[in-house]
Amino acid sequence: MSSSRLAVAVFGVMLLSACSPELDELQQWAENERRTAKPSVQALSPPKKFLPQAYEALEGIEPFSTQKLSVAVKQEAAQPNSMLAAEMGRRREPLESYPLDGMHMVGSMSKDGRRHAILKVDNLLYYVKSGDYIGQNFGRILTIDEAEIKLREIVQDPSGEWVERVSTLTLQEAAR
Repeated sequence: MSSSRLAVAVFGVMLLSACSPELDELQQWAENERRTAKPSVQALSPPKKFLPQAYEALEGIEPFSTQKLSVAVKQEAAQPNSMLAAEMGRRREPLESYPLDGMHMVGSMSKDGRRHAILKVDNLLYYVKSGDYIGQNFGRILTIDEAEIKLREIVQDPSGEWVERVSTLTLQEAAR
């Protein structure tokens, strides 16, 4: 071992021995504080007693069932000035069993002076014209132009009233 390393080691031992009385005082103070400190922990309140309740709504109609919706539609259709009365009395068209978001307008054409649109639904093509019904909300096509189809739907608003809403299907560009 070289003399410089030996000198550093001797100096370190002397430095540690000089701090020894201060360490003893610090340890005594810490021990004294541990003995005198009294923690204050509040006791937990006892848990509330749980009383199970029997579910009594099994006999009622489920709030999200199709049965409830069909009952509401029939009640509305029975009203004399209802928008749904005429819709419920007519024969349903094939494209009324598909939702609008599953339909894609892929083209349009003129035939005998009337504009027709080409819809793609489940990888099948359908030709539609103004007056045809599409979608699940009694959607009736109002107008067709080169790039979009405008239709009128009958939907329930948040208050439960049946209202007309104008929707559009726009031309979908081919994926490249």
